[in-house]
Amino acid sequence: MNKVRVIEIKKRVYANNDENAECLRKDLTKHQTFMMNLMSSPGSGKTTMLIDTINRLKDRLKIGIIEADVDSDVDAYSILNQTGVSVNQLNSGGMCHLDAGMAKEGLEDIHYQDFDFIVIENIGNLICPASYDLGQALKTMILSVPEGDDKPLKYPKMFSKVDCLLVSKIDTISVFDFDFEALEKRVRKLNPNIKIFPISAKTGEGMDKWCEFLINQITEFKERTK
Repeated sequence: MNKVRVIEIKKRVYANNDENAECLRKDLTKHQTFMMNLMSSPGSGKTTMLIDTINRLKDRLKIGIIEADVDSDVDAYSILNQTGVSVNQLNSGGMCHLDAGMAKEGLEDIHYQDFDFIVIENIGNLICPASYDLGQALKTMILSVPEGDDKPLKYPKMFSKVDCLLVSKIDTISVFDFDFEALEKRVRKLNPNIKIFPISAKTGEGMDKWCEFLINQITEFKERTK
């Protein structure tokens, strides 16, 4: 029976995070492992989106997942049981974010060199994770429709730092007072070059475009790093 390895973070590295992240980025590039840092609020649909994405791509890429949480392995087992890919759990011991040192510990334990694509599902909040580079090739966040279109006004740093925004649970847009055009205007004021993908993991809407984008990003990364 497959099990999730749970790693309790004992050593927390704060100083020189950018330097640590750059070293990690070089190592990932050397081994042609494309890493995505995935962030959002709790309940935004990160794990559901990941499961759908993995199942669409796992026949084309060797995928590994690192689940970060304050104290839980529920999401890790959900991914393992519904996709069959390698999953490790990072428990932060109460910390609200990961830093590059923590990411490195998780990556080394999962043997990142063996994978084409690794996702670190960061701890759920829109404040702390925005400040910490993990050495990723792609920084992505999810905003769910029920959270509201005003979140860029409340958490501008997160929206300004990411490469991609997935607007999840788009199938519920008629139920909530959510203005997609207003959201896009607010986000692009903070981050003009951001890629925005409206998606629903439940209905599949937008998932083909998102997965096509990911494949293209990973392919280009591997071509650049040959």
